[in-house]
Amino acid sequence: MKFTLSWLKTHLDTDADLATILKTLNAIGLEVEGVENPAEKLAGFKIARVLTADKHPQADKLQVLTVDHGDGEPLQVVCGAPNARAGLIGVFGLEGAVVPSNGMVLKKTAIRGVESNGMMCSTRELELGDDHDGIIELAPDAPVGRVYADWAGLDDPVIDVSVTPNRQDCMGVRGIARDLAAAGLGWLNAIIVPTIEGAGPGPDVRTDDPDGCPAFYARTVRGVTNGASPDWMARRLKAIGQKPISALVDITNYIMIDLGRPLHVYDMATLKGGLVARKGRSGEQVLALNGKTYTVDESMTVIADDEAVHDIGGIMGGEHSGAQDGTSDVLIECAYFTPERIAVTGQKLALTSDARGRFERGVDPAFLDDGLSIATSLVVTLCGGTPSEATRAGALPLALRTIAYTPDQCLALAGVDVPADEQKRILESLGFAVSGDADSVEYQDGMPVSVPGHWTVTVPSWRRDVDGWPDLVEEVVRIVGLDHVPSTPLPRTPGVARPTATPEQLVERRVRRTAAARGLAEAINWSFLSEKEAAAVGGGDWTLANPISEDLKVMRPSLLPGLLSATKRNVDRGAASVRLFELGRRYFKQGERATVGFVLAGEKVARGWQSGKAQPFDAFDAKAEVIALLAAAGAPVANLQGFGEASAAYHPGQSGTLRLGPKMMLAEYGVLHPSLARQFGLSGAVVAGEIFLDAIPPKRKSGALRAPYAPPALQAVKRDFAFLVPADVEADALVRAVRGADKKAIVDVRLFDVFVGPGVEDGQKSLAIEVTLQPGDKSFSQEELEAISASVVKAAGKLGATLRG
Repeated sequence: MKFTLSWLKTHLDTDADLATILKTLNAIGLEVEGVENPAEKLAGFKIARVLTADKHPQADKLQVLTVDHGDGEPLQVVCGAPNARAGLIGVFGLEGAVVPSNGMVLKKTAIRGVESNGMMCSTRELELGDDHDGIIELAPDAPVGRVYADWAGLDDPVIDVSVTPNRQDCMGVRGIARDLAAAGLGWLNAIIVPTIEGAGPGPDVRTDDPDGCPAFYARTVRGVTNGASPDWMARRLKAIGQKPISALVDITNYIMIDLGRPLHVYDMATLKGGLVARKGRSGEQVLALNGKTYTVDESMTVIADDEAVHDIGGIMGGEHSGAQDGTSDVLIECAYFTPERIAVTGQKLALTSDARGRFERGVDPAFLDDGLSIATSLVVTLCGGTPSEATRAGALPLALRTIAYTPDQCLALAGVDVPADEQKRILESLGFAVSGDADSVEYQDGMPVSVPGHWTVTVPSWRRDVDGWPDLVEEVVRIVGLDHVPSTPLPRTPGVARPTATPEQLVERRVRRTAAARGLAEAINWSFLSEKEAAAVGGGDWTLANPISEDLKVMRPSLLPGLLSATKRNVDRGAASVRLFELGRRYFKQGERATVGFVLAGEKVARGWQSGKAQPFDAFDAKAEVIALLAAAGAPVANLQGFGEASAAYHPGQSGTLRLGPKMMLAEYGVLHPSLARQFGLSGAVVAGEIFLDAIPPKRKSGALRAPYAPPALQAVKRDFAFLVPADVEADALVRAVRGADKKAIVDVRLFDVFVGPGVEDGQKSLAIEVTLQPGDKSFSQEELEAISASVVKAAGKLGATLRG
């Protein structure tokens, strides 16, 4: 919601400066998102008179001007504007000024061999309009030498306020002024509602859809002359980013922003019969004012005549029936549309507008008559014409709402002690009607005792969000200031606190700390993806019907897209090595799945004089991270089995999975598929992995205490074996087979060499393993070592392995 400071002061009588107003807005819950003063960027531009205009000696389309800018000697300026001529008064940019439209700093230069000092400017160059056909022409009495922004009234800060969805009353400048007045920053000026003397009956309008449009008010004005808006109106609309179109259109936009009341104006020459608010019919279409055609259905409210639909009710009017330059007779619509119907229609059509933003929150249903009268008065004042009587179709949804309230409820709920008379002043300043006594006197044991009474508070028609007494407390505390709410610690239960973290949370903590200790940085991404990103990792099961954005539409089936996007952002900012992890949830029809994902990209070893040649990440780096994180999560790492390639997100032949049996997959890892890397704008080797925490079997709880740590009394014995195995035998299979050869004596088996080459027959490979043997209460004898070795060779032989000679 944008408005200018001067616009605000048409409703708020105050002497407060800008800083105080901004501070107060933030304090009462109207967050200020930004403030911009157009005059600041136009400080270097002055009103100047062209004294002479001569043809450029080297260019037919250029002129050499002599410009009087009111300060010192006239300056020579080269100008290409066709309307530049002697005697013209325009806007001149001095040397050192910055042109708002392109950021160019003006300086003395030579154009086709002729010196030029500064620039005569067009409206587009100063971002004051779209006209670029010539330089600005000002009135003959414009004061030469004065700063243009000051003279043109542009020294008017534009305030941008974020209005929360529940504050429909603050979608107009008047509502914001009302809040500031309640906060003690001045007085709310009375609103003037003109009395319209209508000539002749009102237009033929009705509502056949009371659920979508309960009330439809309208009035015609005949004999209007549509033209440009007055400067004061056009200036305010332009300041907040609204493009002035014509007086009739600008009046409706102005009232919508000023008073929060959307309206629409129809050109009566385009209408065939009366207007009716009704439900749409399947297949009906309307060409809206944004130039797009929309198909409506029975769930939407439309405004139509006897032949066609002219308006998507409460959201956007039709292009065919809108006011044009030659419009002479108009119909002004002022209707009430239910928020629920507007929300459904806007979501289905993916259509947003300023009107939708207000009707969807809920406009003041009691302001139809006054809004129609104010709009009619402005039309007659600015465009002329003769108004008719008003037609009031339907019934206003005006239900009187009252709330029983006692002043001491403020202290009880919010902890803020606000005097009763101050609470009453605040509520009445916000438009609430308060009746009843704040307290009464009763006698106990013959002594007078003050007993808190209660008020009956009537909710104003523009506060749809207020429903009960806690809402009244919120209003009081908001205006008093949330900084007055005391910070009170909760009572602490004596004794030793019981653990509150669940086993799943404890696992996540260990995994998070392990990942950080291994040099990975944690990323926190959205749980939503675009449909394209979701499709790249197999597609998602859940698609949002009403997403915040089309890029956040599908609940993620994988953590990889978010991590890859974050990796791309880091690479674009010059990161040579990216190591990211995320601990979050994946979403499927069966429910949420706790998952850890990581991405390694760029250089594994940074390039430099200490490290030598940079090395890329490979699949084994990903496997190392997976095993370390699985160990931190409590997975039985020693029992893991390596299986074939991972999902389609990974590179075939350079990826794998770790499982506890064929059907229990705990993780997948590997080099990212090149096509997926390209989709996210990444080049070079990118490795990744995902650990599925929900698939890790929980540890069995045991009532017995854990046995104390007892280090072995005897030193371990290590033996190396080199086996020739078929080329298709996985090293992991050999390691697991050997580990099971003697589970009592063998405590570890490690692969340390793979060889293919001279001395090894085709179709075979040499695998060298280190076997660690741990004696118990006595050292191994030679016979025992030979027996264990024989068991190892026998276990390996089951895979077709033979000892290498």
